[in-house]
Amino acid sequence: MKKRQSLLVLLSVLTLFMAWGQSARAFSDMSGDPNADKINALQERGILKGDSNGKYNPGGNLTYAAGVSIIVKGFGLNIDNLRFVKEPKATHYFPNLKDDAWYTDTFIIAQHNGLEIPKDVKADQIMTREQFAYHLFQGMMRTGEYFFTEQYMDFADEAAVNPLYMNSIQKLLISAIISLDEKRMFYPKATITRSAAAGWLHDAISFVGEKQAGTPSKPSPLSNMKLETKAVNANVNEVTVKADAPHPGYGIRISSIVFEGDRAIIHTETVMPEPDKMYPQVITEVKTTTYISTAYKPVLAEAPQSRNAASSSFGSRA
Repeated sequence: MKKRQSLLVLLSVLTLFMAWGQSARAFSDMSGDPNADKINALQERGILKGDSNGKYNPGGNLTYAAGVSIIVKGFGLNIDNLRFVKEPKATHYFPNLKDDAWYTDTFIIAQHNGLEIPKDVKADQIMTREQFAYHLFQGMMRTGEYFFTEQYMDFADEAAVNPLYMNSIQKLLISAIISLDEKRMFYPKATITRSAAAGWLHDAISFVGEKQAGTPSKPSPLSNMKLETKAVNANVNEVTVKADAPHPGYGIRISSIVFEGDRAIIHTETVMPEPDKMYPQVITEVKTTTYISTAYKPVLAEAPQSRNAASSSFGSRA
């Protein structure tokens, strides 16, 4: 009887402790923040994390380490289908980063998913609103192909936007993932707060979820795809995928490599032309290169996917 009572008391204590722990996990500094509900939703999914005191610091500036991390986590980006001849290190791509930091893996994943992060980036470097919009759009476009209405969104301080980032900002405005203030200002050069970044990310994830249901894939405009293999050394082959494109505005990149037995199945995707440019209508050879261990036989997957040129120009070299 005493043992049973002791067990009941222990279970009661554990129940209370677990309930307290669940409530303690909610960020304690979200009162009055306009993105509180979105931040809490992302926290519940494990995308956002606070400090040791249970605070998120929504008004704080977003660093590149934090920004890249939440984009990679938010869209579920990974490199699971890639195999490397040599273990990738963050410093291979970004010399100013560390190879043993909490953010290391997300920068490697970002690199191989076409997020065009500056090579000289520093982990504690503050992101501007236009920079986060650019990387957010790139991450979003890695999840699928989405179509946007052909319109231009005017705003008061558009002249201050870096031309490299304008397409991303336009698409995010068109899709209502981001918005302007009452003065139709975007403030591209201002630092982005952790709250604003979380709000944009939440809405971008929602956009992806709404658009992905039942979207049919389009046939690739590329034809006559073929593989060429050349030995680099006894252990590594250089593998080039070539194809014919309708005009030089198209491109091709390797999206993933799946290893099955002794085969390396190479999946490619089409880089679509930039919509605001004119191209001569002449058949053009396009190609992309990767490196694979000689232990595997490279094989092309059945058909490439399509991808908008504005979302990435990164050539995979696994």
